[in-house]
Amino acid sequence: MEGAEKRVRELFRVNYRKVHGGGVKKGFFGGPAAPPKPAAPLPTAAEALEASRAAPPPAVEDINPPADGAGAAAPAAAAPAEAPAAAEEDAVDEGTGLTPSSGNGYDYGAYSWGQNLQEVTVSIPVPAGTKAKTLDIDIRKDRLKVGIKGQPPIIDDELAEAVKTDDCFWNVNDGREIEIQLQKQAGMCWWDRVVKGAEPINTKKVEPENSKLSDLDGETRQTVEKMMFDQRQKQMGLPTSEEQQKQDMLKKFMEQHPEMDFSNAKMM
Repeated sequence: MEGAEKRVRELFRVNYRKVHGGGVKKGFFGGPAAPPKPAAPLPTAAEALEASRAAPPPAVEDINPPADGAGAAAPAAAAPAEAPAAAEEDAVDEGTGLTPSSGNGYDYGAYSWGQNLQEVTVSIPVPAGTKAKTLDIDIRKDRLKVGIKGQPPIIDDELAEAVKTDDCFWNVNDGREIEIQLQKQAGMCWWDRVVKGAEPINTKKVEPENSKLSDLDGETRQTVEKMMFDQRQKQMGLPTSEEQQKQDMLKKFMEQHPEMDFSNAKMM
């Protein structure tokens, strides 16, 4: 048994030398053991107290770190949204522009004009004794030029609306006034001026004379009467003829169908 143990020790020594190139450490397999390194002496109570005083105090957040989101500044309260301004009631659209004359036109001083639904009349004062041959007048579909030869033109500008040149004419009244008749190309409408360079009138204040309605044909008279009626209704805040017709139709339909619910019906 002793020989076997000896043989094992010998084999171990040989293999260790081959691997590590040195001898077996002391104390291995019964050899003298190296004394253990002495442990570092524990500090005394006084030394531990002195060391704690010298060390910087830990940060507050290191001692008691806040939870996610905890301790964070509360977000500023969102400013209350401004209440939408109360919708103001739409004022009645009375239009803009100059107040028309009794002839539904205007007097600019250098010339005056008036109109009905079919034509426009322009009146231009000239020196007494003016002859037609001394005048320079050119009426085109979209332009009007009027003046005395050798002098700056009184009117030379684009027409506000197109005219029928074949139905337009002019003449001199008593050598003191030029009168021009312009036939509207688009009838049944009111012009707000004769030429584009002039200040416009407020066509919403145009008031046809009732006494002249008898001179109109049946269809034209009916249209003019309808326009006058609708204008008065708007001024009083009442429905126009078309709006009244729609209301009457809806009322009749409601009477014919009492079983239907019209509480949410709206007039288009």
